[in-house]
Amino acid sequence: MPRKIWTGSINFGLVTIPVGLYAATEDHTIQFHQYERGTTDRIRYKRVNERTGKEVGYNDIVKGREFDGGVITVEQSELDEIAPGRSRTIDITTFVDITEIDPVHFQKTYWLAPNSKEHFRPYNLLRRAMHETSQAGIATFVLRGKQYLTAVRADDNVLALNTLFFADEVRDPGELVGEDGEQAKPSEKELQMATTIIESMSGPWEPEQYEDTYTVKVEDLLAEKARGGEVEAAEAPPKPTDVIDLTEALRRSVDEARKGRKPARAEENLSELSKAELDDRAKRLGIKGRSKMKRAELEKAVAEATEKPTGTDGRRSRKAS
Repeated sequence: MPRKIWTGSINFGLVTIPVGLYAATEDHTIQFHQYERGTTDRIRYKRVNERTGKEVGYNDIVKGREFDGGVITVEQSELDEIAPGRSRTIDITTFVDITEIDPVHFQKTYWLAPNSKEHFRPYNLLRRAMHETSQAGIATFVLRGKQYLTAVRADDNVLALNTLFFADEVRDPGELVGEDGEQAKPSEKELQMATTIIESMSGPWEPEQYEDTYTVKVEDLLAEKARGGEVEAAEAPPKPTDVIDLTEALRRSVDEARKGRKPARAEENLSELSKAELDDRAKRLGIKGRSKMKRAELEKAVAEATEKPTGTDGRRSRKAS
């Protein structure tokens, strides 16, 4: 069971519900240590007093910052004392339609669960009410010394809490594109072809169909180096499409889409997949006899199955233009 990282309560109106906060996601990134080149000696970091050069214990370190020409230090207990609700409440101040929140504001997702069985009734009451009204509760709370703006919303069986960026934390995108973005307008023909490509590649959101292929490649790299083998470089990324060739690239993409195929670039990446990834892809495509196929045969079978026009069984169907 996930570890509880915060304990407090949700407040809406005069109702207070004790809850615990849990991480909703987990990071599968391969973690590396640091070693001195040519050795197996680990590199360690130490907390050192920059004036004396001596190592300082964790309990002897306090937070501080420069202020009015000097340095002001504060204890964690002092920060806790001034935190809203002593860092133990999620105060919902208003309810909004979740679709009105620009995705750029979303930061991280957590699960909220009642602290005990006796609190399930008010907990489920809030969850069901928000589900029925399609509303999310906007609240603030303090976690690990930082105040967060949050959206509490109803998920399938649990309350979810999304931390949000405050308005002044979101950068103005206009500074990045300036007037050039408005001046470089596409032609109607280009827009029509691009729309056709998007529609042909449209499909339902199925997160289980997407995998972290880079982590698999890192694991394969480590295994290959352990065997003393050579590391095979991945295919170079495609070159940017020249403005002069844009229309031709769009036309070819539309032709592929009308044949019920993915753009050729996606097909060429099959050689970068591991054998396990190809097996899984073949399973989803319903390829028979895949367990007896060698890698080259499997890659060819997957490529051919992917190229087939839209079917009626729903397993490989895509919207056609």
